[in-house]
Amino acid sequence: MRQLKRHWPFHLMILPSLVFLILFSYLPMAGIVMAFQDFKPRLGITGSEWIGLDNFRYMFEREDSLEVIWNTLVIAVLKIIFNLAAPFTFALFLNEVRKELFKRYVQTMVYLPHFLSWVILGGILIDILSSDGGFVNRILGMVGIGPIFFLGEGNWFRFTVIISEVWKEFGYGTIVFLAALSNINPSLYEAAEVDGASRWKQTLHITMPSMVPMAIVVGTLALGNILNAGFDQIFNLYNPLVYDKGDIIDTFVYRTAIISGEMGFGTAVGLFKSIISMILIFVSYRMAYKWANYRIF
Repeated sequence: MRQLKRHWPFHLMILPSLVFLILFSYLPMAGIVMAFQDFKPRLGITGSEWIGLDNFRYMFEREDSLEVIWNTLVIAVLKIIFNLAAPFTFALFLNEVRKELFKRYVQTMVYLPHFLSWVILGGILIDILSSDGGFVNRILGMVGIGPIFFLGEGNWFRFTVIISEVWKEFGYGTIVFLAALSNINPSLYEAAEVDGASRWKQTLHITMPSMVPMAIVVGTLALGNILNAGFDQIFNLYNPLVYDKGDIIDTFVYRTAIISGEMGFGTAVGLFKSIISMILIFVSYRMAYKWANYRIF
């Protein structure tokens, strides 16, 4: 009680966030019961027929359900790999820049896309990647390459989604690796120079090993989001032509529950994803603690 009286301003500051968390995260969890019902909006939760695990059985029987789970895993895994490799590599190159003003300018420019919403970027990408007069396809046409349906063919759609995600986020992701670089003891480089180590050998034997623990932390924690392949991005870019390669769990839930009205089934799919994600979060934190001594508390 004494601690509460002493720190009451801090508790007051966190109160609005706590209220929002309860209203938008915990209270809606009562709707999970719809996953076990043949939910009808006109009957409500109390009046809809209870069907047990039928929605979950139906999920694994539907061919498109298994397809979106596979799409989600493929897209999410590739995003994790490239979103780890790109900022890691870029941080190494940026660390070699000696002109501080130029370095800060580059950092600022690569951070900017992170703050743009996918609604804006989606519109830009649809325009410049259009097969009918889009900027990219006009450039390709100049070198004799026919129009490519970046957003209309499944494999090209996956490629576009992954590359555009990396372009948007790698600058922001570089921050953690630059922070790891700033913690390297300068005396290590001085000792390496005395021993005659070149700049490349210093990078290979000092810089990169010092960044590996942070890379392990970032990579393992990303496993908790492996089923979150990016609803905002996919939703603003995809179309029926690429459902077979680009549809993910979140967009599938949106279409089945909101558009098609299969709310019980959509809730079941969402609950399945949430349970798997929760397990992966526990596993990833355990891995981060074991391999990189990372802990929350």
